[in-house]
Amino acid sequence: MTLRDERRYPKLLRVPQVTDDAWLSQPEAARQLGIALFRIGALIASGHLAPAENAAGKAGVTITSVQAEKTWRSSATYRAKALRLLKDTIGFL
Repeated sequence: MTLRDERRYPKLLRVPQVTDDAWLSQPEAARQLGIALFRIGALIASGHLAPAENAAGKAGVTITSVQAEKTWRSSATYRAKALRLLKDTIGFL
């Protein structure tokens, strides 16, 4: 287990606590989506992944949101992906 696996969300954020069978660590979510770990934070910030804590209070995401993202990525057109990138970039600014 790495230090990254031990991270928690700041107390100011109201993140739902879910059961362990509905939760994935951020590194595991990145592996399942086939993306770099830093992209998980961007997907959370843009609302594409739902943040959650497990029973131990560790930061992660919901399995449901990872599955939805995986489905979207496999079926979205190039145009839809480009528009999403543009929208997320504008939202970040």
